[in-house]
Amino acid sequence: MDFEAHNAEVREVWEAYHAGNPIRVPMTLGINPRLTLLDPKLNVDGTTFREYFEAPRIMWDVQLRHQHWVRHNLVHDSEMGIPDRWSVYVDFQNCYEALWFGGDLRYIAGNVPDVPPFVTDDRKWAFLDSGAPDPFGGWMARNWEYYEQFRAFAAEAEFHGRPVDVVSPTGLGTDGPFTIGCALRGATELCLDMYADPEFFDAFMGFITEATIERIRAYRERLGVPVATRTWGFADDSVALLSVSSYRERVLPYHRRLIEAFGPDGPNSIHLCGDATHLFPTIRDELKVNAFDTGFPVDHGGLRRTLGPDVFIYGGPHVEFLRGRTPAEVREETRRILESGVMEGGKFVLREANNLAPRTPEQNLAAMYRCCLEHGNYAGQTLQAGGGSG
Repeated sequence: MDFEAHNAEVREVWEAYHAGNPIRVPMTLGINPRLTLLDPKLNVDGTTFREYFEAPRIMWDVQLRHQHWVRHNLVHDSEMGIPDRWSVYVDFQNCYEALWFGGDLRYIAGNVPDVPPFVTDDRKWAFLDSGAPDPFGGWMARNWEYYEQFRAFAAEAEFHGRPVDVVSPTGLGTDGPFTIGCALRGATELCLDMYADPEFFDAFMGFITEATIERIRAYRERLGVPVATRTWGFADDSVALLSVSSYRERVLPYHRRLIEAFGPDGPNSIHLCGDATHLFPTIRDELKVNAFDTGFPVDHGGLRRTLGPDVFIYGGPHVEFLRGRTPAEVREETRRILESGVMEGGKFVLREANNLAPRTPEQNLAAMYRCCLEHGNYAGQTLQAGGGSG
């Protein structure tokens, strides 16, 4: 592949998109190191998540090898080939917040680690009475230890002849208060609390929300970045469990607290893996959100008609569809989505829904990209970089 030509086209596509005059739909992929750790074909050393979590040098090495493989094998609208600079970050996957609140890490063979719910009925008020965790304590102390070790590695190391930047520790964002609550309490238990013990539910959600706000503020201060912001992005996947009325009454107030702290002016963005599209109009209007990173199942054309042409939508074929079907089927599903009406307004980004699964065939992603090149073009627009780098 001609990486130089591909990268020139990628720059042109994204510049046009961000300028509000898109040439074609950009295609991106949500990828993290689990893609290579959980694929025996790629993880030839057999590195486990236990080793990845517990040894900063292994986490460093895995991330760099992972990036190198992605940059040479998975075609999408991202720079490919050797970069000017590599980047690493502290990565405790989606466990970090539950660990910070006091959960126990469980390693699972052939899967990502997990933190089982631990705030049981007999100790739920005692959990609140124990107070908010130290932003720099527990697993978050390890987070900062790894961050400092990465910075020391970066001062001395190169990878394929290029320097390495350390992007950040974990913990500057959040998976969302309701999702954290489900992780700590259990989804069934938390939903029962919502109706059977609303006093505890509100105290619990407020506790999580305020602790999260204080952690993010403390991290920004330590890193020397502005504490006050105008716009922000967050997630809260578990709200897909809720009706519009339940979301409005019981969870939206805590989302408002987060937005008031970090995105009071907007426009803001949100990532929601499941089918939470019934909540999108409320989230758009109440939280000044104008960008939705969607999951599945999603009616992309219907969502565009509901939200209108001025809202940014990210989405695409189901991850299991991409992993298990043929290239021809992937191409047809991608074409169906692109022709659904979701491209109206020029604010659609094609991606897998949502976070690429290990062992997804590269030829399926290539088929998705080729279909994007053929069916994701906007009328009257022409690529200057040559077009069709897939």
